[in-house]
Amino acid sequence: MTSERPGGTVKLGQHEIARIGYGAMQLEHVDTAAAGAVLHRAVELGINHFDTASFYGHTTVNAHIRAALHPYPDNLVIVSKVGARRVDAPVPLALAQRPEQLREQIHLDLTSLGLEQVPVVNLRRADQGPGLIASGDDVIPLDDQLAELIALRNEGLIGAIGLSNISTEQLEQALPAGIVCVQNAYSLLDRSSEPQLQLCTANGITWIPYFPLGSAFNQIPSPTEHPVVQEIATRLETTPAAICLAWILAHNDQTALIPGTRNITHLQDNLRAANVHLDPAALAKLDALS
Repeated sequence: MTSERPGGTVKLGQHEIARIGYGAMQLEHVDTAAAGAVLHRAVELGINHFDTASFYGHTTVNAHIRAALHPYPDNLVIVSKVGARRVDAPVPLALAQRPEQLREQIHLDLTSLGLEQVPVVNLRRADQGPGLIASGDDVIPLDDQLAELIALRNEGLIGAIGLSNISTEQLEQALPAGIVCVQNAYSLLDRSSEPQLQLCTANGITWIPYFPLGSAFNQIPSPTEHPVVQEIATRLETTPAAICLAWILAHNDQTALIPGTRNITHLQDNLRAANVHLDPAALAKLDALS
């Protein structure tokens, strides 16, 4: 097991986490043994930041994490997300934005992960895509949700509050609640959340982008296919994915990544970004792609 954290470290609230962590969503699609192999390898490689949610397979992923890693090392930080629930329907997710539903999801996390406190919980808003968009009774005031999360924090059931899929105005509104991280879609080719990133930087909030390599979800383009990225990857003898992730890390030092995979080889490939040095010429070319 390495004592080094891939990509160095950044503060997430009171925790010190590896700048390259692990997003566990894809483990929904593998069995306990396969999931355990990936999770154990992630820990061996120095990852101590794991991102999950009770609605990933209706606690399936949480169960994989518990089976593989419990009892958890003191420095391991599990981050969850609330705002949706698993349903048996053609679209397997439904919104769960009401305060009592947020509380229910926290209790699901505590039970399925075997925790007394979830270290960090992200509130996933649904005012805009990608994914489900709130309407009717699912449109809940942000202040009502924050009040419930603050109560959960005061009760000791969660350690800290984060936000996901939020606007600049919503982040400004939430700052008095003591936000420790923001998860928004962001990549080399999609910098529409740059204002939120800059606001996070000004307030000491960790930026944790999702879809950093694009996604088939909502046809979000993959920056790995861009010829400039491929040219730099060839010159630096690494992968296009490593170039894209390394650019995000170089762009802002309050950023942490949570690339996901169900494959150990792919996991190790993602960590190659930690060893990529983007020289000034490469950075200038990549910066110009926005």
